[in-house]
Amino acid sequence: PDCEDPQRLVGFFAVTQRLLAMDRVLAYHDRSDGGLIVTLLEMAFAGHCGLQIDLAAIADATGDLALLFAEELGAVLQVRTDDAAAAIAAFIDAGVGAFDIGTLAANDIIQVRRGNRLLFQSRRADYQQQWQRTSFELQSLRDDPDCAREEWDNVARRDPGRSARVLFPLATNTAPMINTGVRPRVAVLREQGVNGHAEMAVAFHTAGFDAIDVHMTDLLDNGLDLQSFQALVACGGFSYGDVLGAGTGWAQSVLLHGRARDQFATFFARSDSLTLGVCNGCQMLAQLRDLIPGAERWPTFLRNRSRQFEARQVLVEVMPNDSPWYDGMIGSVLPVAVAHGEGRVVPITAAADLAPVRALAALRFVDHDHNVTDRYPFNPNGSPEGITGLVSSDGRATIVMPHPERVLRSVTNSWHPHAWPQFGPWLRLFTNARRALG
Repeated sequence: PDCEDPQRLVGFFAVTQRLLAMDRVLAYHDRSDGGLIVTLLEMAFAGHCGLQIDLAAIADATGDLALLFAEELGAVLQVRTDDAAAAIAAFIDAGVGAFDIGTLAANDIIQVRRGNRLLFQSRRADYQQQWQRTSFELQSLRDDPDCAREEWDNVARRDPGRSARVLFPLATNTAPMINTGVRPRVAVLREQGVNGHAEMAVAFHTAGFDAIDVHMTDLLDNGLDLQSFQALVACGGFSYGDVLGAGTGWAQSVLLHGRARDQFATFFARSDSLTLGVCNGCQMLAQLRDLIPGAERWPTFLRNRSRQFEARQVLVEVMPNDSPWYDGMIGSVLPVAVAHGEGRVVPITAAADLAPVRALAALRFVDHDHNVTDRYPFNPNGSPEGITGLVSSDGRATIVMPHPERVLRSVTNSWHPHAWPQFGPWLRLFTNARRALG
């Protein structure tokens, strides 16, 4: 692209920053590869909406194709209708051309006109499926073809977009926990390859715990004893590179070491202890099920149905349970991050009976309508009935495949409701643990 007058670019940048600071910009996309029409289509795909575009206002004598596909410097901004005139005037005052080229359409139709001439129109879903066709074909060959088809079909389905249902007040600060002067000790447990311990320590510290970094070598070789802790959390990552199966090497380092096995069993048996396992820690604790009272029917976690590592934001519903970890959260639908390759729940009972697993389920994947789902990618690993978190029968231990510690603060969510305060709803999981310990 040509930039014959750098001051116009400077003016464009300055006006855009000013509009952003005033919360006047709802969406933005630079005009680059593919030109104006590709820019508009990509914005419609992201928003799952139709468009009514009229290019007549653009003072350009070039032909329709040149206007639609030119890749010269430019951008499309979406603003509220009431802000459009002021935004255009601000750009013009800065020496930058700006034009009102259209609005959204509620009927999911993309229509492009130039004055009285209709250039083309079709359903947004049709264009989007054409856009994703190559990716769909490659995904069908590389990944699970059924998952590829489900994701492809979702393009044409009605989708209200993500929404949360939070049935408890969000914390505006954590002073009531911080100022008590009493901070229970939580062992933030990690092993070779585990990488989620820092975020986990922050989550427990914020909730009023004294978070202690504990490596497995501290327990195996250095004489540290779990009995000096009130809570234990096994963190996410890739212990032993998952080469023995996710969490297997970590679990075996406990089960095959007499002293470690005994102190883990003693800790789990205490009525005043709490245990959490996240992602790799979930997989590891599931394999310690025989040491954890009331966890004997916890499932195992195998390769995702998609055959791929899944890292994305999903929605989960907190199911009815009596665990102190989820006090006040039952029925809430919350966004959360997932990042795993082996998260598919598989019962260990005869004939793959799901009933014992269902009885201990605490979290399940739901779609954008908040309905439990087996469909990809709303259910990223293919777990039956969307089950992705469980509790022990007494509720003191819980394991979850998603990462609540990674979305502790609202801004660490890739999407969240605009009105959320500094801390999102997952802080409640950790403050619940603090309350449960008095």
